Amino acid sequence: MTATDLLELMPDRGKIDDATFEEVIAPRLGAEREDVALGPQHGVDFGVLSVDEHAIVTATDPISILPALGFERAGRMALDIVLTDVAVSGIAPTHVTVSLSLPTEMTDDELALAWNGMATHAESLGVSVVAGHTARYEGIDYSWVGGGTALGVGDPADIVRPDGAQPGDAIVLTTGPGAETTGLFATLFPDALDLSATTVATAQERVEDILGVADAKRANEAGTLHAMHDATEGGVVGGLAEMATGAGVRFVVERDPAPIQPGVWAVCGAVGVDPWTVSSAGSLLLTAPPEEATAIVEAMEASGTPAGIIGTVEATDGEGAVHLDGEQVEPPRSDPAWDAMARLSE
Repeated sequence: MTATDLLELMPDRGKIDDATFEEVIAPRLGAEREDVALGPQHGVDFGVLSVDEHAIVTATDPISILPALGFERAGRMALDIVLTDVAVSGIAPTHVTVSLSLPTEMTDDELALAWNGMATHAESLGVSVVAGHTARYEGIDYSWVGGGTALGVGDPADIVRPDGAQPGDAIVLTTGPGAETTGLFATLFPDALDLSATTVATAQERVEDILGVADAKRANEAGTLHAMHDATEGGVVGGLAEMATGAGVRFVVERDPAPIQPGVWAVCGAVGVDPWTVSSAGSLLLTAPPEEATAIVEAMEASGTPAGIIGTVEATDGEGAVHLDGEQVEPPRSDPAWDAMARLSE
């Protein structure tokens, strides 16, 4: 059975929906412990432990190694995605554990390249690898080859939550919608896009936009943040909806001020997806007082990351909502990039 066959058998791809989380996961979380300051919540990518007046922020993500990216770069990207879920808490990641369940065809040389990408990137961010597991198993295919758990140790007062948006805040978007999906599709399926070689080459550069840890740290240092979230599955619209629902506020957003990276419209148009609703790892959604938001945008652009103020936060009766270009929008039930990838894989 091929990867495409498996995708076709799955009614929903990617993260489970809110109802399944609330019915299956949330009621059964093991022992209740006083040191759990923040446990699993839909739309919140990290948990928090309270230990000796310190906050330990932790998050777990799958590890995806895509050989087409080059093993070293694939390792770097995979680790950054794991670490970003801690970085968006406002606490920098400090430690990580890595479990690799590898395909039998992955050679030692390829493993060495992927691991070097991870380890070098961890070192550059001040992150130590403290435990792990590495093995090859029958039945494992690329790209999902394991998982990682990141930790960050810091002051509880420094934590920024995705559901912390306050009325009057400005909404900042970094990098822009669809960059991750654009870069991956252009790299994995260049011949299936019916685009010029120049356009495809430009779109492939978007893979480098997936890195989010450094931008999260930079944003946190540039101004006072009330909320921060990364736009992964469900894209920017999905991320905005999670933030607005969690805070019980209305996000009023416009598309025009958003940064759009070169190649995004071309690739997303070629595969029939809206860049605002597809996975956009590396793109951050932030809310902050307007003057702080301006400073954050300036700091981002000074570092080479495009950013823009795309809207404002308004008070409601406690119901979260997202209005995009004057119309209320709902997040996609599942990320459209999964269906597009299945079609391109055929």
